[in-house]
Amino acid sequence: MKHKGFVDLEFVKLDIEREKRKGLPEIIYAPGKTTGQLKSIIKEFKKYTDLIFVSRLAQPQFEILKKSYPKLKYFKVAQLAFLGKKIDGNYGNCLVITAGTSDIPVAEEAAIFLEILGNSVKRIYDVGVAGVHRIESFRNKIKKAKVLIVVAGMEAALLSIISGICPSPIIGVPTSVGYGSSFKGLSALLGMLNSCAPGSVCVNIDNGIGAGYFAHLINR
Repeated sequence: MKHKGFVDLEFVKLDIEREKRKGLPEIIYAPGKTTGQLKSIIKEFKKYTDLIFVSRLAQPQFEILKKSYPKLKYFKVAQLAFLGKKIDGNYGNCLVITAGTSDIPVAEEAAIFLEILGNSVKRIYDVGVAGVHRIESFRNKIKKAKVLIVVAGMEAALLSIISGICPSPIIGVPTSVGYGSSFKGLSALLGMLNSCAPGSVCVNIDNGIGAGYFAHLINR
């Protein structure tokens, strides 16, 4: 912190040394930024890193950015874009699980982020507690995972069930999926935080990329 360590574009102060400190570059969060601002940020970051992520990027913005950066890749379900080359890693087995189909966009944000960083990722989708018997078919796959990400809305009880049968670290991602009393994910967040099964942690509501980041650190 003795020197500047960032680039000042007036509307943004780009942290150009995060990759040196953390091993991964700063992730560009798209909501609230204009397409022109995103173009400027990507242009500047290209001077300092070979891998650029843009999270929560709407498809219309991607279509415009693609004209300036033809190699920009986009994953529609995850609303995640990246520019650069996938890391040729050999990191351990990650398992991403969702309670319902509606949780998949957040889960895909985590899963794709992990895959780009060179992690081996498997997916099990729609095995929530409303049909808890479905989990039994995947018990061996769950137990073999090195790190798990459990994505769930509503009451988010799936995290406790998975944590009760799995010996590996588990990252819970509460989602904003649910009816009125779910309070846009607050019920799921509190449910995961109050889990009585040890061995799990919880990121913020809909924070798939945060869960993916943490899982990558565990694997690495």
